[in-house]
Amino acid sequence: MTTQIVMDHNGDTRHWFDQGDSESLLRAEERFRHLSGLGYTAAVRSASGDPTIVHDFDPTAEETLFFPRLIGG
Repeated sequence: MTTQIVMDHNGDTRHWFDQGDSESLLRAEERFRHLSGLGYTAAVRSASGDPTIVHDFDPTAEETLFFPRLIGG
Protein backbone atom coordinates (compact mmCIF):
# COMPACT_ATOMS: atom_id res chain seq x y z
CA MET A 1 0.00 0.00 0.00
CA THR A 2 1.08 3.50 -0.82
CA THR A 3 0.62 6.30 1.72
CA GLN A 4 -0.13 10.00 1.55
CA ILE A 5 0.61 11.76 4.85
CA VAL A 6 -0.96 15.17 5.44
CA MET A 7 0.59 17.31 8.17
CA ASP A 8 -1.48 20.08 9.73
CA HIS A 9 -2.06 21.84 13.06
CA ASN A 10 -3.69 18.66 14.44
CA GLY A 11 -0.72 16.40 13.67
CA ASP A 12 -0.90 14.08 10.69
CA THR A 13 -3.53 12.15 8.75
CA ARG A 14 -2.62 9.09 6.69
CA HIS A 15 -4.38 8.06 3.51
CA TRP A 16 -3.54 4.67 2.02
CA PHE A 17 -4.26 3.71 -1.56
CA ASP A 18 -3.77 0.68 -3.77
CA GLN A 19 -1.80 1.39 -6.95
CA GLY A 20 -3.64 -1.43 -8.70
CA ASP A 21 -7.13 -0.10 -7.92
CA SER A 22 -8.16 2.60 -10.39
CA GLU A 23 -10.78 4.14 -8.06
CA SER A 24 -8.32 4.32 -5.17
CA LEU A 25 -5.69 5.78 -7.48
CA LEU A 26 -8.10 8.43 -8.76
CA ARG A 27 -8.97 9.53 -5.20
CA ALA A 28 -5.26 9.78 -4.33
CA GLU A 29 -4.57 11.91 -7.40
CA GLU A 30 -7.53 14.16 -6.60
CA ARG A 31 -6.25 14.52 -3.02
CA PHE A 32 -2.80 15.44 -4.37
CA ARG A 33 -4.26 18.14 -6.64
CA HIS A 34 -6.59 19.45 -3.93
CA LEU A 35 -3.84 19.77 -1.32
CA SER A 36 -1.43 21.31 -3.83
CA GLY A 37 -4.14 23.81 -4.74
CA LEU A 38 -4.49 24.74 -1.07
CA GLY A 39 -0.77 25.56 -0.95
CA TYR A 40 0.56 22.35 0.60
CA THR A 41 4.04 21.24 -0.47
CA ALA A 42 4.43 17.60 -1.45
CA ALA A 43 7.65 15.67 -0.90
CA VAL A 44 8.77 12.09 -1.52
CA ARG A 45 11.91 10.24 -0.47
CA SER A 46 14.47 9.52 -3.13
CA ALA A 47 16.18 6.13 -3.42
CA SER A 48 18.93 7.44 -1.12
CA GLY A 49 16.32 8.51 1.48
CA ASP A 50 16.61 12.26 0.88
CA PRO A 51 13.37 14.26 0.61
CA THR A 52 12.52 15.65 -2.83
CA ILE A 53 9.78 18.20 -3.50
CA VAL A 54 7.36 17.07 -6.22
CA HIS A 55 4.81 19.05 -8.20
CA ASP A 56 3.06 16.18 -9.96
CA PHE A 57 1.27 13.11 -8.64
CA ASP A 58 3.49 10.02 -8.71
CA PRO A 59 1.47 6.85 -8.11
CA THR A 60 4.68 4.83 -7.70
CA ALA A 61 5.97 6.89 -4.75
CA GLU A 62 5.79 4.70 -1.66
CA GLU A 63 5.10 7.67 0.60
CA THR A 64 4.17 11.28 -0.14
CA LEU A 65 4.28 13.84 2.66
CA PHE A 66 2.21 17.02 2.43
CA PHE A 67 3.05 19.94 4.67
CA PRO A 68 1.29 23.29 4.81
CA ARG A 69 2.73 26.56 3.63
CA LEU A 70 4.64 28.26 6.42
CA ILE A 71 3.39 31.71 7.29
CA GLY A 72 5.84 34.02 9.00
CA GLY A 73 4.84 36.50 11.58
